[in-house]
Amino acid sequence: MHIAYDAKRFFHNNSGLGNYARDLVRIMAQHYPQHTYELFTKKLSEKGNTISALPAVKIFEAKNSLPLWRQLQMGKAAQMQGAQVFHGTSGELPRFWHKKPIKKVVSICDVIFERYPQYYSVMDRKIHFSKFKHAGKIADVVVAISEQTKQDCMEFLQIPEHKIQVIYLACHEAFKNQITNTQILEIQTKYNLPQKFILNVGTIEERKNVLNIVKAIQGSDIKLVVVGRKTKYYETVMQYIVTHNMQTQIIFLHNASMQELSVIYKMATMLVYPSRFEGFGLPIIEALYSKTPVITTYNSCFPEVAGANSLFVNPEDVADIKNKILSIWNDTN
Repeated sequence: MHIAYDAKRFFHNNSGLGNYARDLVRIMAQHYPQHTYELFTKKLSEKGNTISALPAVKIFEAKNSLPLWRQLQMGKAAQMQGAQVFHGTSGELPRFWHKKPIKKVVSICDVIFERYPQYYSVMDRKIHFSKFKHAGKIADVVVAISEQTKQDCMEFLQIPEHKIQVIYLACHEAFKNQITNTQILEIQTKYNLPQKFILNVGTIEERKNVLNIVKAIQGSDIKLVVVGRKTKYYETVMQYIVTHNMQTQIIFLHNASMQELSVIYKMATMLVYPSRFEGFGLPIIEALYSKTPVITTYNSCFPEVAGANSLFVNPEDVADIKNKILSIWNDTN
């Protein structure tokens, strides 16, 4: 088969959607190398270089393309290249196609913009809804990354259940490798990390709720390492930290590589991930692959991802978060 991918996130996204696209193409190309995997993009980057260099992978760069090339021309370009399947990896599919047959697959990671509209501007919500609704309508198959996302696709986008396949996310291979003491010492020195700490990974935004972790460890000697891109919400978190003189207790990291992050997970005493809602919650399985205990939220997709051996909290209950952190922090086993 000749499979085409919308590779915008593959080349230009550092977090969830980018990691999903890169892992998907890597796994397909490594396990099914008899097929051709063509990445369609307006602009290349260094992200995913080792994946795009695999023998089964091709790149189509649309140089001097129109501003709306992804919506207007990418689908037709894939058909002209001979693709038999087109996979939109971020909830979108092109608007225009030739009459030549091509199967269409779209991956939808979450529909949070409908379930929690307060976290999005009105314009962003309208754009997301229009794109996702269109993709769900024309797709032959919709890939939902959790049962929670499947239910949201049915409820908010009215996608028929028979179209939807639940396929859980994969974990980056860095988290499956053996970590040496030398690697741990290097990362500990580079980022000046303490011997013992709790970890939170993800974009620093209100929905992911890092402020309630900060409140939960206030007055203790527990150190918190937060790895993620900063948004305006970061200022709210920092204001609380400064007001309560917790600057030495919290460490923020941003540009750690995936390999470095895998070492940080291994060093952490636990991952604390009290997000209010996710489509999946990839840091949870990154922690589990690292054999690091997980504390996460009891609703949304988290129980199906984290499994029976994780601890669950009410994300709005600081005392609950604190008690669960202390139960692991003080447990020598």
